[in-house]
Amino acid sequence: MAPITAQDVKKLREQTGQGMMDCKKALQEAEGDLEKAVELLRKKGGATLANRADRQTAEGRIGYYIHHNNKVGAMVEVNCETDFVANSDDFRQFATDLAMHVCAANPLAVTPDQLDGAVVEKERQFIKEQVLAEGKPEKIADKIVDGKMTKFFQESVLIEQPYVKDDKLTVKDLLEALAAKIGEKVAIRRFARFAVGG
Repeated sequence: MAPITAQDVKKLREQTGQGMMDCKKALQEAEGDLEKAVELLRKKGGATLANRADRQTAEGRIGYYIHHNNKVGAMVEVNCETDFVANSDDFRQFATDLAMHVCAANPLAVTPDQLDGAVVEKERQFIKEQVLAEGKPEKIADKIVDGKMTKFFQESVLIEQPYVKDDKLTVKDLLEALAAKIGEKVAIRRFARFAVGG
């Protein structure tokens, strides 16, 4: 087996976004085969992601997007664990795509628990009144309301929304795919959407 060079480790690190020591170990385990090392890191990344749930995400970047008409724009703060990942092409692209999504989909909050409780309760009451007005029995009305509230969250909450570039995926699916690929915890911290006259 040929010795693992610093260049090999650097190349694998650029390709996967993993830490230097993880890349070196993967290359050693794969006997210098770059493709096998990538596969090992991907498998490991998926397995260790759950262990990273309580890791701090103090690095990251601001993604931004201005629509071509210059009348709507958005900024999104996306966090990760290391500045190396924050500066990677995959992370940069995710932040930009997310800002574009915010422009198009106009969410109210990042997660359901960030929604104003009064807004959620008002929506629940409105839906319940509609369901009862349709003549549905009281005992099944609550189940119908729960189902319609799920749809409300899918429309109003960023993490639950269908992704504007591919509605078969949610923003959460994209977030989880990025985290698995880079092997770090990724979090959407906040966003701001601006519209002329809005």
